[in-house]
Amino acid sequence: MAGFHLLLAVLLGPVSGSLPTTSPPRLPSPCQVVHMDVFCSGLNLRSAPTNLPQGIQTLDLSRNMFQNLTRQTLAFHTTVHHLSLHSNRILFIERGLFRGMKNLKFLDLSKNSLDVFAQSKSSIGKLGAVESLDLSGNGLHTGMTDYFLRDSLSLVNLSLNSNSITKIAKDTFSGSLALRKISLHNNVILEIEDGAFNVLFYLTELDLSKNSITCITDFDLSQLQILNLSKNSLEAFQTLDSDLEYELASLDLSQNKIIYFPLVPRRNKLAYLDISRNQLQGVNTTGTAEEMGDFREESFHTQSGQVLRQQDFSNLKYLHLSYNQIKTIPQSFFNSMVQLELLNISNNCIGTFVVKEESHLKNLKVLDLSYNSLRNLTFGKNTLLSLEELFLQGNLLTTMDPHTFQRRPSIKYLNLQQNNLNICMQSPSSNKHVHPHGCVAFYSIPTLRDLYLSENSLKVLPNNAFMDTPLTLLDLSLNPGLEVGPKALSGLEDSLVRLSLRENHISRLDVDLSSLSHLKLVDLSTNRLSALPSWSKKSSIESLNLGSNHLVTLEYDTLVALESSLKTLYVGSNPLSCCSNLRFFHLMQHSAVVVPDIATVTCVHMQDPEPVNIERVTEEMCQSLDNSSRSLTVIVVVVVALVLVVVLGLLAKACYARRQKRSSTFSA
Repeated sequence: MAGFHLLLAVLLGPVSGSLPTTSPPRLPSPCQVVHMDVFCSGLNLRSAPTNLPQGIQTLDLSRNMFQNLTRQTLAFHTTVHHLSLHSNRILFIERGLFRGMKNLKFLDLSKNSLDVFAQSKSSIGKLGAVESLDLSGNGLHTGMTDYFLRDSLSLVNLSLNSNSITKIAKDTFSGSLALRKISLHNNVILEIEDGAFNVLFYLTELDLSKNSITCITDFDLSQLQILNLSKNSLEAFQTLDSDLEYELASLDLSQNKIIYFPLVPRRNKLAYLDISRNQLQGVNTTGTAEEMGDFREESFHTQSGQVLRQQDFSNLKYLHLSYNQIKTIPQSFFNSMVQLELLNISNNCIGTFVVKEESHLKNLKVLDLSYNSLRNLTFGKNTLLSLEELFLQGNLLTTMDPHTFQRRPSIKYLNLQQNNLNICMQSPSSNKHVHPHGCVAFYSIPTLRDLYLSENSLKVLPNNAFMDTPLTLLDLSLNPGLEVGPKALSGLEDSLVRLSLRENHISRLDVDLSSLSHLKLVDLSTNRLSALPSWSKKSSIESLNLGSNHLVTLEYDTLVALESSLKTLYVGSNPLSCCSNLRFFHLMQHSAVVVPDIATVTCVHMQDPEPVNIERVTEEMCQSLDNSSRSLTVIVVVVVALVLVVVLGLLAKACYARRQKRSSTFSA
């Protein structure tokens, strides 16, 4: 019977060939196809779909159930340029699988179980044209990378992040000499054999962050441009003293245990240097000769056996020294930093910071000295002319030159919170500058936009304090007992956008906020206000925080002036009266104003022992109260009238008795 069917097929072949042919219907793929890119992520697949378009460029098979990687499981899709298999369960790869994939440039095998494959001591064979390989998160131990890198001649970018590698052997990358970028972040590297990276002549970026490296004493990778050694256990970083020009532009040594300032290459292109979160006690490259080694020429020994070496930072733009134990910084430290734009020395122990030389830090734009122990801050008259942002919060500043900030012609941002400074006053009428002891002038600074003065124990905000300083943000919060003059915000009418007077114990605010035509955000929370500030005209305020005050009644007319602009209103934790704010509650219910804390906004009702949420207040509740009040009033009036009648009666009787007595005496 089978032979008959075959014969019939042969006989009918020519006939059927003349008829229209129909191919079997293709099942719809569960994958998403966009042009020549196919995405099959998270579909619980154990092999690639066979019904995909021919010639696809990208194939994403991540987050599936692949275990064995063979030509069959890849469904012979050999033309792809970009293949992603991360987050599967791959523990076997067919040898030579990628040799025939001549177009494959990017291969992602991260987050699999390739340590199981490596234990079999089998190589995956040549990677052909692969330029980028990701083997991160595979539990690979020292030596296991050889089975993947042995024949990777085109490899340029390699990621071995989040494995268990403890040692970089001298021949680890001998089969991948074209490498330019290597990432070994989050391993357990304790040792790097001499010359392990020296064979990689094209290597420009190396990430060794989050390992267990304790010391770099002979850094000599002159071609390297970016080096990340953060989150290790480094106690020292030293470069061999050489006339060789290094290409190093970025060096990250943050979160280590470095005590002395690192010795960077004498001839370098260093633009970014991060030594934050270490144990630096100074900024000199100072240590014993035994600790630091004998550096000739530009090195010299002190009488105590210490060695110093001049360092060149002429290309440096960003320097991070925060979270150390630095107590002093000599001015000479900045001698070569002619291009420095950002200097962060926050969270140290610095008591004095002085810049007097005009040539020092002349290009500096951002200076962060926050959270030190600063008592003395001195800037020379023509210094720091490019400074735009200055962070001084969390110090012990009480006095300084009153014109310190007026002499910075580029200053835009100034943070002085958590100090103990007073504000100078300018009198616009007489043009006299009143400078009480220890005050700082904030008027006539035409570039300043953001000013933070919270937690300064300010007692008085004088009139005209910010005249000719077009601030957009002013933070005066957390100054308990602050007295705000009626013209304290004069000069800010056309600039101020955000104002914070939070937690100042203010009981009365005599400033007309509607005169600030650009004001949008106002925080008056946690004060003692019993009445709203006055508004003489419609306001531009969009967000108003009145929470935690002593407000009983919110003046309806004042709120109407705000209604056209107001979008957000906070009024929680006030002793509001339910029946004195009916029009306000009605306004809130029929306007677009959002009250974010409305669930906790309550009011006091005479007939309810507990506070009532404002959303439950109705006119009927207050009408019944009004009726009760009227009845009580009538009763009171009647009682008073009766009392008056009785009193008048008694008086009349007394008068009549007195007359009778006088008449009897006369008759006798």
